Amino acid sequence: MRTHYRWQKYLKEQGPKRLEDKSRRSKRLCRPTWSVELAQAVLRLREKYPRWGKDKLVVLLRREGWQVSTSMVGRILTQLKARGVLKEPVRNRISARKPKHPRPYAIRKPQEYQVEEPGDLVEVDTLDVRPLPGVVLKHFTARDVVSRWDVVEVHKKATSTTAKGFLDTLTKRTPFPIKALQVDGGSEFQAAFSHGIL
Repeated sequence: MRTHYRWQKYLKEQGPKRLEDKSRRSKRLCRPTWSVELAQAVLRLREKYPRWGKDKLVVLLRREGWQVSTSMVGRILTQLKARGVLKEPVRNRISARKPKHPRPYAIRKPQEYQVEEPGDLVEVDTLDVRPLPGVVLKHFTARDVVSRWDVVEVHKKATSTTAKGFLDTLTKRTPFPIKALQVDGGSEFQAAFSHGIL
């Protein structure tokens, strides 16, 4: 009823024109509370560390003497993205695509092969890790499917030499004998062994 009486009052005092829809936009627009220099500092650091978020950037800014909160850094980043000044990096840090070519040096695990004890089957895999633009590292992982024992290494390249070195590390670090390995099919393992089941 209050709305009815309010509109009735508008009609009586100002006529039908007052009943037309008007913009509800606030007359007091919110303006950024930070300086241009601070925004430029955030942009500079984010371009230097493209995968860092507001929590890490605020630490660097404070080291440079800026009195700034984490939430303000987040708002600055949002505005920079909205203006098209800041471009987000391509999020393609890990690639787990498997090759489709045949693997003449490995055989498929027989269906009757039983995995019951640690060492019966260890899965070996390699992934591309991209921590920074233009930097590609090879992440070697081995996991025993029974004990969940892991062995992990990172190398600059996935060559047959690094693959063999990783397998040597694997046999030294595992507290049980390895009876079978299951590989992802990467050609780097071709020179290390010729069969998928040892």
